[in-house]
Amino acid sequence: MSEVLKNYDLEELKKLDNDHHMHPFTDYKGLEGEGGSRVIVRGEGCYLYDAEGHKILDGMSGLWCTNVGYGRKELAEAAYEQLLELPYYNTFFKTTTPPAAKLAAKVASLLPDNMNHVFFSGSGSEANDTNLRLARHFWQLEGKPNKKIIISRENAYHGSTIAGASLGGMSAMHKQAGLEIPGIEHVMQPYWFGEGGDMTPDEFGIYAARKVEEKILEVGADNVAAFIGEPVQGAGGVIIPPKTYWAEINRICEQYDILLICDEVICGFGRTGNWFGHQTLGIKPDIVTMAKGLSSGYLPISASGVGDRVYNTLYEKGGEFFHGYTYSGHPAAAAVALRNIEIIEREGLVEKVRNETGPYLAQKIKELDDHPIVGETRTLGLLAAIEITNDKAKRTRFEPAGKAGTICRDEFFKRNTVMRACGDVMVTAPPLTIEKSQIDDLINTARECLDATAKELGVI
Repeated sequence: MSEVLKNYDLEELKKLDNDHHMHPFTDYKGLEGEGGSRVIVRGEGCYLYDAEGHKILDGMSGLWCTNVGYGRKELAEAAYEQLLELPYYNTFFKTTTPPAAKLAAKVASLLPDNMNHVFFSGSGSEANDTNLRLARHFWQLEGKPNKKIIISRENAYHGSTIAGASLGGMSAMHKQAGLEIPGIEHVMQPYWFGEGGDMTPDEFGIYAARKVEEKILEVGADNVAAFIGEPVQGAGGVIIPPKTYWAEINRICEQYDILLICDEVICGFGRTGNWFGHQTLGIKPDIVTMAKGLSSGYLPISASGVGDRVYNTLYEKGGEFFHGYTYSGHPAAAAVALRNIEIIEREGLVEKVRNETGPYLAQKIKELDDHPIVGETRTLGLLAAIEITNDKAKRTRFEPAGKAGTICRDEFFKRNTVMRACGDVMVTAPPLTIEKSQIDDLINTARECLDATAKELGVI
């Protein structure tokens, strides 16, 4: 596919968008004041094309999700073929469809040996709603109805529904909706650069993990159902925990008999150089949240991988599980997800990230450490972050917080490259198909943008 398939009236689209379209996470007045939205009309490989003809290197895989890149004709064909055969049927009422059954088995085969069942939803937010329900229902069936509290982390992101946002630890979201729902507690994040002080990363990893233990002891282990965490906090700023962190979390969850929910919405399906982040970091989950890379974003679908301990209790003691969604296991979305996994396997994309592009990204981004406003770079697979600082030794920020990141993000925008700002942290998560030459382009542009940001901040 080499050209735009339709002739678009750009001004008409912008007017329709401004007049009627409420965008997620958007200041509506601010968007209109900036001239409205950039209209993306096509994608191919690692590139997007807008209605004005600009070619844009997508360093964020859409929204952390287009793992196999854009323009995959066979994914469109998988959807088309399934829509012709059976466009929709639900999975309620003792009914299934071939794609849903096959996808459940395929996903289970990629998960740990003690995780053999999958519950489908439509988004990562819905999957985490499901996980909240599963964890509390499990303990009710086990005769421990007081075990309801879910422990999460500050600055975590687990979705934007009421339950998802409550599970997450982003204060701005909580303030707007009067969150959180009852029974959710938050502890510090394992963010050494921002909160590690004078501790070494390994010392801080233990320290941060033990904040979970302190919270368990504070509220009582008999009241705690689960701990939820992303292997790497994505929207929080690609926060890669110290190596000591997850081993200690495993110990704590096992010692106090608490379920471990691993939110793999961003880390899943090859992003970290294994199929899942819990494999990369040695996490022992009871429930796994999946979305985004499951279909590479081509159609909305998510899943909860459910460990045998939880499933067997539901099976033996539960009766009917009063939970589900209209689009749970949607046949077209499931068909696309199956073909997407087939592509990842056939092209060896997990191995490519682990052995080739992940190490290369780590090598190239490390070259930015000498920049006067870079305090740290970090990577895991094809996840990377650049910390912007006004003092490398003290690891402090320019004032006001977020200003430097916004400037840098806008510089990327001017250069037709997408890299996201999470506060004053620049983050990237390119498609798993990215080549070394494109990584070179991404990091060369990053240096240009950092130079321009430093100049505007009066540093150089």
